[in-house]
Order: sequence, then structure tokens, then C-alpha cells
Amino acid sequence: MITVPAGRVTLTDRRTRSRWEVALAPYELAATPVTQAQYAAITGTRPSAAHGDQLPVESVSWWDAVRFCNALSARAGRTPAYHLPDDPAGDPADAGDAEGEVRWDHSADGYRLPTEAEWEYACRAGTEGPHYGPLAEIAWYRENSGERPHPVGGRRPNAWGFHDLLGNVWDWCWDRYDPEVYGAYRVLRGGGWFDEHWSIRAAARRRSHPTFRVDDVGFRLARSVTR
Repeated sequence: MITVPAGRVTLTDRRTRSRWEVALAPYELAATPVTQAQYAAITGTRPSAAHGDQLPVESVSWWDAVRFCNALSARAGRTPAYHLPDDPAGDPADAGDAEGEVRWDHSADGYRLPTEAEWEYACRAGTEGPHYGPLAEIAWYRENSGERPHPVGGRRPNAWGFHDLLGNVWDWCWDRYDPEVYGAYRVLRGGGWFDEHWSIRAAARRRSHPTFRVDDVGFRLARSVTR
């Protein structure tokens, strides 16, 4: 985990042509996405389409990701960040995602998903352009990936030490994309191994239902800095 200092970031949305600024407290973010080995060690399962301990875990839903965060927190003796519905052993696919069904305890010291503002602030690492370096050097995407995921950490990191924030797999974020229009849909950031170069940008936002699973979507861990 890398500690990210407090700061501000301006988010944009091309669909609505809107911009908004977010102030951020210090937080921690994982240097790489969660790997298949890490996911298997906590859950006992290997859901990914590709196989390899150091490959990013993929084919995981937003629900899978928040449950992993809570399970890892419990294993580490930390307070879980999320209060989940009363179906801890069940498949959440038909549980829905009504407002208030998952609550984030902001005071908890456990692991969680980053907000999209935290994600973009860490991705930019002080830069202002669409990429934090030459795309072919920092990201696995359609032109250089061979249409498959690659072990995490294999591309050049940004100035703050983060790998694979662009390319390899999309990262689930905590936020709803646009509740008034898309309801429960959550934000995806970063682009994946199958995407064209124009999707691999620090500001690019996508969305999907929290039960959605596909072979180019994974996640990385965040943690609040608590006193």
C-alpha cells in the first residue's frame, strides 16, 4: 500500500459535459491490482478466465470486490469498511443494490475500494495529460497485450509508484456512476487489456451493474488513513 497525500482533483464526464472538484484526505492505495493468488488466499476461489498467480484477478463483480475487502480486513484484524446485507454466504446476484444496502463506515481502518476521485488523483500523480507516461511503456492494452492480461507490475509505474492504473484490467470503484440515470451502476476506471488506446485515459469513466463479471475487470485495494 502506498500513502497518498491530501489534495484536490477535478473529475470530468464527457456524456454530461460536466466537471466537479473533489477534496481528498490522505489515504492508502495498493501499488497493483489484487492478484489471483491474493484473491484465492482469502476466498478459496479462482474465478478468473486466465490463470496465473501474479495475473490480476478478473471476472469479479463489484459485490465480489467489496466482500473480499471485508474478508481481508477481518483476516488482518481490522474493522471492515462495509456493512453488507444479511446474506454473507449467498450469491448477491439477486440481492439487488438498493440505496443504503451497502454502507461504508468512513471511520473503519479496514480495506475498501477507492473512490473514483482517489483513483484518478493517484493515477495522475501530479500530471495533467491523459496518460502519466508513454502509453506503450505504462499500460497493457489491445495494441501490445496480445489480447490477454499480464502479471501485475510489469509496466513502468507512475511517479508515485503505482502500476497498472492504466490498462491490464479495469478497476471497480466505490461510486455510483449516475444514480438518477443508471441506478445501481458503479464506476469503472483505467481501461483493460482489450481496449483501444482512446479508452486508456486517466479521465475515462465507464459503468456497469455491480453484479457484472467479465475477463478484463478487476480491482485494487484502498484504505482510509485513520488516527
